[in-house]
Amino acid sequence: MAGRKISPNLALDQMVAQRIAAGESIVHLGFGESRLPVFPPLLRALTEGGDRNAYGPVVGDPATRDAVAGYFSRRRLPTEADQVVIAPGSKPLLMALQLVVGGDTLLAAPSWVTYAPQARLAGRTALGVPVPESCGGVPDPAALRETVRAARVLGHDPRILVLTSPDNPTGTHAPDDLVRELCAIAEEEDLLIVSDEIYRDILHTPGTDLLSPAEVAPRRTVVLTGLSKNLALGGWRIGAARFPAGGWGERIRADVASVASEIWSTLAGPMQSVARYAFSEPPEIRERLTEDAALHGAVAGAVHRIMVDAGATCRPPTGAFYVYPDFEPLRGPLAEQGITDGAALQRYLLEELGVAVLSGHHFGDRPEALCFRAATSMLYGETRDQQRQTQTAADPLTVPHVADALVRIEQALAKLPR
Repeated sequence: MAGRKISPNLALDQMVAQRIAAGESIVHLGFGESRLPVFPPLLRALTEGGDRNAYGPVVGDPATRDAVAGYFSRRRLPTEADQVVIAPGSKPLLMALQLVVGGDTLLAAPSWVTYAPQARLAGRTALGVPVPESCGGVPDPAALRETVRAARVLGHDPRILVLTSPDNPTGTHAPDDLVRELCAIAEEEDLLIVSDEIYRDILHTPGTDLLSPAEVAPRRTVVLTGLSKNLALGGWRIGAARFPAGGWGERIRADVASVASEIWSTLAGPMQSVARYAFSEPPEIRERLTEDAALHGAVAGAVHRIMVDAGATCRPPTGAFYVYPDFEPLRGPLAEQGITDGAALQRYLLEELGVAVLSGHHFGDRPEALCFRAATSMLYGETRDQQRQTQTAADPLTVPHVADALVRIEQALAKLPR
């Protein structure tokens, strides 16, 4: 374990917080947090569960698992409570899956910064596959098939395929035909699909829906979700997994429960009360999800326009709260300033222009790519009052602190070499 470092996402957030506390002026776009206040009914659910101090079942109490089963069932994934495991966030569930499922892991490149390190921690090889032009979060199908077969020739054993939609870092979601094509490859190559759907409830356009891989390949898909992103409860650490019905899914679920019993024991009782309430989706929760998704879409769209106007190519965001610009069109002028890769671009933006972002190489992109992820949800305000003002505004782009941050980003990027 010697030489291992903290996740770059968390490390950057801690470093920026320290520099801001020391008086530096930085526009923070570097951390994937939904920076919004806790919805008051969630606080009430937490308080009501405050006396739950017993451990309880490893996989979660039956009422909470039943609520999660209902959540999935309302999304065209019929689910029974005994297919569900509750955990302190989706991260430990991902790690447990890496530990109990043999073989190596196939990832979109770029993809969330945690997937590859977890695979390596579990002793697996992480195999990156380029994403298609249309979206991120999923591998290009032709490249996926080629990667699987080439890896086997080299002695690797790819068995897990991780798909994310909408995704981090690009803030886009995969169209239905692409999901079906990837599921067909998973069937052909006998891959377990891990579908990370933690951003599923943050689609920017009302009425938009997602096709889950679990609808297409139900026997070989594990679905992950949580409350960190859609309800801004990252610090409360509430996650859930849905396992396939049938023998294979039951065995994987049992193995994950075994890992859970030795690592986290169970999700804290008060958090299970929150989970039961939130996953039951009463009307006020559904309304909150709809309004917050519109907020995320408005601010992400504004930052996307700034990036494109600054000279980048960038997929228009359709979900989550990220944009992923590529400043390849400015490679010549940037190179004259010694900026030839993503890491150098990240440093330049922070040190010279006062904008904190996370370079694409942390997400498995090519080191030389002039890409970075900007987390637009960090613009909602430093204080709870500012965040509430942003959340309740008819037009969040006109809220003074949001408008000011957007101007600062625009002015900073206008100073890039051209």
